[in-house]
Amino acid sequence: MAQFIFDAHLDLSMNALEWNRDLTQSLASIREKEKHLKDKPDRGRGTISLAEMRKGNIGLCVATQIGRYAAPDVTYDAPVGATWNSQEQARAQTQGQLAWYRLMEDKGEMKQIKNLKQLKEHVALWEEAEHTEDLPIGYILSLEGADSIVNLDYLEQSYEDGLRALGPAHYGPGVYAHGTDASAHLNEQGKALLKRMEELNIILDTTHLCDKSFWDAMDLFNGPIWASHNDCRALVPHNRQYSDEQIKTLIEREAVIGVAFDAWMLIPDWERGITTPEQSGVSLEHVVDHIDHICQLAGNTLHTAIGSDLDGGFGTEQCPRDINTIADLQKLPDLLKKRGYSAQDIDNIMYQNWISFLEQAWANNP
Repeated sequence: MAQFIFDAHLDLSMNALEWNRDLTQSLASIREKEKHLKDKPDRGRGTISLAEMRKGNIGLCVATQIGRYAAPDVTYDAPVGATWNSQEQARAQTQGQLAWYRLMEDKGEMKQIKNLKQLKEHVALWEEAEHTEDLPIGYILSLEGADSIVNLDYLEQSYEDGLRALGPAHYGPGVYAHGTDASAHLNEQGKALLKRMEELNIILDTTHLCDKSFWDAMDLFNGPIWASHNDCRALVPHNRQYSDEQIKTLIEREAVIGVAFDAWMLIPDWERGITTPEQSGVSLEHVVDHIDHICQLAGNTLHTAIGSDLDGGFGTEQCPRDINTIADLQKLPDLLKKRGYSAQDIDNIMYQNWISFLEQAWANNP
């Protein structure tokens, strides 16, 4: 039986709505349908369909909603997803994304996981099945960037809709916090957001927070914290990555850090649209380098996992050269074994750390 995998960051609904990909179709069909398109750099090179996830035994994921807002006087170039001219437009986009997940549930393609009972039942379903081709993929709903939370009443509505994790920032200046390639402390709205998240027991996803906002959040937030898709600044120097000090702080807070597979985050000096996986040699070995770096800082394998982001606005043109589809995540266990990781270590990294985290975070939400 293939290794069970929990991937903590996939932008499935963004791909469905903004990229117009029918993820219920085969990946070959998706690629063929869009191979003539030039509007996105990854056209014809996508790596994800729901069938490929099942083929790779990726039975659980954290699936996102995303809708950025940029004020009239703010200009920034985010490489992923659309930026809207009002918070209301951003909210409407995320509600369309939520509707897509609901439709996937209606078709039996996906299953939303909102509490500990559902989590345990879903893991048991996949572990006990002889064949996974027809099983629903479990998803925990996350919001990447909080701009679409028009006010905190909408946060409560989102929680009722199943939102269980939230990253306050994405790229640039945000309504509540500044993200990648920006810099500012949390504003009063951001502080109020964290307080209400803590009351609702919504997981704080620190991914994309700029350094100032990150440290503010560490001081203010006392609820469960994870980093769904982040790599190591010591290996690839950039504000998008975490410094060793940040990683150690997350470890102290019992967080789990999902390692992302975007090539420019895996190796230094990547130039988008110029560098290629073949020319650079970027591979899953570099993913293991980032996993290993976190494990060495922790002194164990309990704080790192998978947050591939393989559908985050890039495809085979900007991912490890030994990834053709997301099913190739199954290559990781052998690479980890060759580095000296035990079977239990590999289970921890591939799925168990996320499960254990949720068991603790949801202990009072059975």
